[in-house]
Amino acid sequence: MGSTFLSLHYHVVFSTKLRRPLLCDIWRPKMHAYLGGTVRGLGGIPEAVNGVSDHVHLLLGLRAAHCLSEFMQELKKASSIWAKQNHEAAFGWQEGYAAFTVSYSGIEDVKEYIRTQEPHHRQTSFLEELRRLLEENGVDYKEEYLE
Repeated sequence: MGSTFLSLHYHVVFSTKLRRPLLCDIWRPKMHAYLGGTVRGLGGIPEAVNGVSDHVHLLLGLRAAHCLSEFMQELKKASSIWAKQNHEAAFGWQEGYAAFTVSYSGIEDVKEYIRTQEPHHRQTSFLEELRRLLEENGVDYKEEYLE
């Protein structure tokens, strides 16, 4: 094959430091926009960005040249600096993240799931959601690392 063809999509989830509700309603949409712009600046495609006061979900399209861990490090670093400078001096992201590959046929379902985060979290906590996502995606984890 003389060329490279890709469809690399990731559903990424990460929380605020200590899962504190730092993403207040007033500036949360600006954070989501900033995250999307940073994804574009890093050469990715922000297909969906949303979340609630203590965590965010992103659906990202990445290139083969991207290293997910480096991409996430830069995304979280840039957005943390932006939040501290513009909105919340105590802002920070929790160490780590969860990332799941998404097939092309599943993109619309993940976009809808991300779009409906606020009503979803009226009934489900972040930890319940994270456990379910990890289990549905076959990820082994230790409970103590979720706290």
